[in-house]
Parts: sequence; structure tokens; C-alpha cells
Amino acid sequence: MGDGRWRAAGSALMRVIAVWAVSTLTMLVLAGILPDFQLQSDDGDSVTKTAFTAAWGAGAFGLLSALVWPVLVRALLIVPALVLGMLVFFLNGSLLLIALRLIPDGRGAAAPETAVVVAAVMSAVASATSTALAVRDDNAYRRRLSRLAELRRRRSGTAGAGDEGAPGTVFIQLDGVGHDVLAQAAADGLMPTVAHWLADAEGHRLTPWRTDWSSQTGASQLGILHGSNHDVPAFRWYEKETGDIMVSSRPASALELQRRAIVRTKDGGLLTLDGASRGNLFSGGADQLALVLSMAARRGKGRRSRAGYFAYFSDPANAVRTALSFVAEVGREIGQSTRARIRKETPRIKRGGLYPFIRAFATVVERDVVVAAVMGDMFAGRTAVYADLVAYDEVAHHSGPHSRDAEKVLARLDRSLALIVKVAEHTPRTYRIVLLSDHGQSPGETFAGVYGLTLKDLVRAGSGLPVPRRAQRTRSGSEARDAVRIALHRPVAEGQEERVAKPSDPVVLASGNLGLISFPDIAGRASLEQIGRRHPALLGTLASHPGIGFLLVRSERHGSVVLGRDGTQIPVAELADGQGPLAPFGPGAADAVRRTDTFPHVADVMVNSMHDPGTGTVHAFEEQIGSHGGLGGEQSRPFLLWPRGMTDPLEAATGEGGERVGELVGAEAVHRVLRRWLGEVSGPQVPMGGTVRPAAEGLPGGEKDAGTGALG
Repeated sequence: MGDGRWRAAGSALMRVIAVWAVSTLTMLVLAGILPDFQLQSDDGDSVTKTAFTAAWGAGAFGLLSALVWPVLVRALLIVPALVLGMLVFFLNGSLLLIALRLIPDGRGAAAPETAVVVAAVMSAVASATSTALAVRDDNAYRRRLSRLAELRRRRSGTAGAGDEGAPGTVFIQLDGVGHDVLAQAAADGLMPTVAHWLADAEGHRLTPWRTDWSSQTGASQLGILHGSNHDVPAFRWYEKETGDIMVSSRPASALELQRRAIVRTKDGGLLTLDGASRGNLFSGGADQLALVLSMAARRGKGRRSRAGYFAYFSDPANAVRTALSFVAEVGREIGQSTRARIRKETPRIKRGGLYPFIRAFATVVERDVVVAAVMGDMFAGRTAVYADLVAYDEVAHHSGPHSRDAEKVLARLDRSLALIVKVAEHTPRTYRIVLLSDHGQSPGETFAGVYGLTLKDLVRAGSGLPVPRRAQRTRSGSEARDAVRIALHRPVAEGQEERVAKPSDPVVLASGNLGLISFPDIAGRASLEQIGRRHPALLGTLASHPGIGFLLVRSERHGSVVLGRDGTQIPVAELADGQGPLAPFGPGAADAVRRTDTFPHVADVMVNSMHDPGTGTVHAFEEQIGSHGGLGGEQSRPFLLWPRGMTDPLEAATGEGGERVGELVGAEAVHRVLRRWLGEVSGPQVPMGGTVRPAAEGLPGGEKDAGTGALG
């Protein structure tokens, strides 16, 4: 036992010496290349003296990086997160200048801009060397990855509350990845980790599940994490009683949706028992939060919105690596979009402006921070972790769900999964890794691209209102876009289409290929007859348009009805899959429409775009060539990938009568499955009881933060 400790200490010492030696050599090389960086006195020094100076400088820089850097980052948590990322190079360069001043006899000197370059290169080289050496030593690898968790435990004063004898569970949500996309990526070798799981007889099993009509993250993740997505008809919708437009990716809306779900279920959520929520729209009742959108709306003492980034950026090597990857990703997007324009690929949308930076945030910054947080949770022994990786969803919206751009993102996500699997080999408790998605994506040209006008333009034309001469772009809904605004401390502003110009004008909102039309000056849910008297041509114009599949509207005579072409009008109670206007939309469409029809905030007119079953295409009412939000194609068919040995999902999602279900339908059913899996090893999750605190007083999970916090 003693010999083992001595060997470990000796191995650690040798790694420190090796990293120091490589850093010294790097500093010598840079001093020879860069004219404004010197390690000699003005009169010149011998080779030995210069090497000694470099060793002193490298050692001082290493110590400052280890001791001072975390304090600096902690002090700068008040600045916006992305600004903090940009300050990484400045801070690193400042530490190098201090290290050079500590060299005896003033032999070290560098211009400030040169110091930034030298510091970045040295941090990257030291990190690469340390990682390469640690990978050869499992114990060292474990210690390196567990630093973050230990830092969290020291700051919070607590450790994971779970029983280390029972396995923990990590749920990784690959946002927007459909069942068929995942299966094909595994078969094609793009995702070798997933392929290994599926091929291994003791590995994982894969099954699809079916979303609700609103096939988007807001509805799906709310149902998965909180057990209810009742009254979430779309990504965005208008509420007449308040005049508010709810947007799933807006912090205030997400917080309110979370509150409503908790009131309805009288339960804190899936993660109330020693859980962690990472990169999600909602907390799930977790105590440990990082980049959780609903918590970004919280105010008051103790709100630590920057802490989610501190845990990751406290390592200068992480900071430099992510910053460099961010720049590379911006360049990659510019190159890919330029190539698409040159080749005149179709369908294609504009990808300029700030989009390259939004994409880089989603595919680099958010991914790195979330994955690091998950690894820290595993070393801390958390019982349940739920994390969302949004990279694929963001790229697929703009490049297409089956594009080469999206495939490359899947390959990088698989590498993140492989790292998490590697970490699981060294954690203090066994972890079961469950992979799932919240929805898929359906390809297709935009509605405006095909027909030359937006849904809003069509509604105004059918209502006899003036229409702009040129079709205006419909602002694309994006969790990543709003997350970036929050990270920059900028308010999530309402889009032009979300402001009600006149009370008499219809409010037209888009959620992928699902459109919502509301009439603010008609109290309650407007009826077909009321709309017909006010705008006689509107419903006929919409229902007969080739880009529209069907409408849902309430009739005073027949109750709610579905309208299709040629005057088809079918009462919701009589809807059947494979018949009438719902025929192209496959199984489950009728039940999905019926359920949404019961929501208090269902729009006066719900509009679903056309769907071609042969090609799987839909027409998004937003600027997206890969979309989700309504019915039609792969968007309604996400996946669940779970380790063999866990209860079959169809058994775990038993109905009220205890009977086995035939298929997984709806996010609430997925919630029952995940809760069953957690309960089998950890006992029942702790419910809130009958009392729910209002949003002003806080939600379950409070604002505890062991080194991570809400995105904000």
C-alpha cells in the first residue's frame, strides 16, 4: 500500500517535471521567434543562463495559472459570460507579464500583445502535454478530471447525497436528433460510441417515441423534466387575458411554464433527489444548476448567474482551448455557408450576421461547459444528471438535418459522449448513461421560399389587410440565440412579428411548420363563425393553400373542427389517423390534435403546414430548412437509448390502469419512464407535497450551486 502511494507520488512528480520542461522549451522557442519577447539581458546571456531564465519564467507562469487564475475568473463573474471568454487571452497575458517580472535581474520582458500570444501557446502546450501523460495513467486521468468536482464540493460544503452503492443515472439529451438520424449516423460510423452501444449484446437498446403536436424543446423538455406540458401549444403563443406572448426560450416564459407545471403536478420534477440540471430550459427541480434558462429570470441576493462558467473557465487551459475552438467554429461556418452559396445548394437560407457566433456558442462554448459540468457531477456522485447538448439542433436548422455540416456536428457530439463514458470508468459510483432526444427535425424549403410570402402575409391578404410588397423574414426561434443574448446580459427582445400593432390585427406566430393565429379583440377562443363574419375569405384562403396541410378551429355548431382542402370539415371527435386532412401525417396525429384542442391557450386558428410522406418534407413558417414544432415527418420521432437491464420503456410507461402501453406517446410518458428508472435504484423521488411556492419566492431546488449556476 505504501509502495503504491510512493509510486503515485513519484509518477505525479515526473509529470510535473515533464510539463515544466516542455513549457520551458516552448518559452525558449517563442523567444527565438517573436521579436518583442526576450529572456536575456541587454548584454546577452549564455545558453545555460537563458535556459535557466526560461525555466524560472515557465515555473512562475505555471504557479500563477494554478493559484491566481481561479481567483481572477471568480472576481470577473459579474461580466457577461461571452465577454469573460474574450477576456481569457488578456488575463492569461497579464499573468505571463507578472511571471516575467518575477525572473531575477529583469531578464524577462514582452510587449503586451506578444504576452497574450505567448501565454495562449504555453497554456495550450502545457494542457496537451499534461493530458497526453495523464491518459497513460488511469489514476492521473481520474485526478485531473475530478478537480472540478472537488472544487465544487469545497465551495458548497456538501458532497453528492446519493448512495454510492446504487448506480447513478446520466441523461444526455441530443437536442433535435431524430431516431432515424441517430440510427443512420451509427450505421455510417459517424457515431462510433453509439454504434458500439447498439452492437454490444450487453450494451444499449434503441426505441423511437412520438412527440405531442408541439414537437419542440419547450413542450418536450417541460414534459420530460416536470411531468406535464399541458397548455403548451407551440414554441410561442399569444395569451389573450394578459396580452403576453409566451416564448419557450425566453427566461421569464420558461420560469412561468415551470411554475405552472409544478402547480399542476404538485411535484418538483424529475431531479428533486440530488439532481443536476445542465444546459436545459427548465430545472427539473434540481439543486445543482448550470446554464438553465428558466433560472436566468431569477433575481435577488444569492443569484450566481456567472458561476456556471466559472467552474469551466477556472482552468486557463480550458479557457484557451474553448476560445480557440470558438474562433475555429466561426471560420468553419463562414466557409461552409460560402461553399453552399457557390454551389447554389438548395434549399438554402441566409446564414450571415451574428449567426456564425451563435452557432459557435452552441457547438463549442455550451457543449464544453455542459460536458465539463456533467463530468464534475459524476465525480461528485450525483444521483441524477440531465444535460442538453443543443449543437446539432442549431446547425440542422440552418444547414438541414441531413447535411454534411450536421453530420460533422454529430461526430463531435459522439466524441463528447466517449469522454463521458471514459469518465464513468473512474467515478466513485457506477453510472448508467441514457441517451435521448426531445424531437427530430424535418427537412424542406421554407414556406416563404416556395410561395414568396410568409404565413403572416397570407393571413393579412385573406383578411383584406395591406401586405408588404416584399415578403419579410419570419424571425427564427432558437434556444441558442436567446441563450447568447442572456450570456451577454442583453434582454431577449420581442421580434417584430410578436408585437401587436393594432388590437384588430391578427397575431400570427410561427413555431417551425406550426402557425398560430389569434384575434386579440375577440374575447376567448374565436369561433369559425366569428372569423367568417369578420374575414369571410380568410379560412378558405388558408385551407385551400397548397403549402398548408390543415387548420384547427372551434365551431359554434359542431365544436372544434379540422379544415382541409375542398371545404373538408371534420369534427375533432371524429378524427381518425390515415383519413381526411390528417392522412399524410401518420399514426397518432388525430390524438395529438385532440389533446391540443383542450388547452386553454390553444390559438384561435392552428395551422399545420403540408407534409409530403414520400420525401418527408415540410414547409417551415420560419427561416429554417430543418424545422420542428408541428406534425409531419421525422420531427415527431425522437429516440430513447437505454442500457440493457433497465426496465423496458413500454413497461415503465404503464397507463393509469397499469396496462403495458403499445408505444411511447408524448413527453409525459417519457417522464414516467425516466422516473421509474430512477426509482428502481434510488427509491421514490421526493415530491413537493401540496404547497407550491410562487415564482417570486423561488422554485424547488432553490438557487443552490456547487460551482455551477443558471445561465444569465
